[in-house]
Amino acid sequence: MPESAAAVVIRKSVEVDAPVETAFRVFTEQAGSWWPLATKSVGQDEAPDLVFEPRAGGRVYERVRNGDEHEWGEILAWEPPERLLFTWHPGRGAETSQEVEIRFLPLREGTRLELEHRGWDRLVATADEIPEHYDSGWDEVLSGFAEAATSS
Repeated sequence: MPESAAAVVIRKSVEVDAPVETAFRVFTEQAGSWWPLATKSVGQDEAPDLVFEPRAGGRVYERVRNGDEHEWGEILAWEPPERLLFTWHPGRGAETSQEVEIRFLPLREGTRLELEHRGWDRLVATADEIPEHYDSGWDEVLSGFAEAATSS
């Protein structure tokens, strides 16, 4: 019997040479500058900006060149500079949303970002139905974040 999608959690981490306050700020306030929007967004090449509204209940959305906005999720927990939790449904209805939790952990020299992407049962029934590009996609996203956070 196939593994339930509810049991699957994608976990990723990256270490950056920046304090937690800087890492949180770069992730939430500067996402449009480092997120690979040309390939990892609804609007693709037409999406120049990604916004995290800085509060619980705020939206996560991309803004496209013509001014339209595509909602990606809602912020469930806004705890700077340690934690961010939001729903995730870019280009789909909120009923399919998963959760993405990000923790910023201080290191002796920098910050470790830990990401968990869970709640797949709202999108698919079994683990083998989870689109494979999510696992590799988070690697690409976090690589861009690491470069931006380290140079800030």
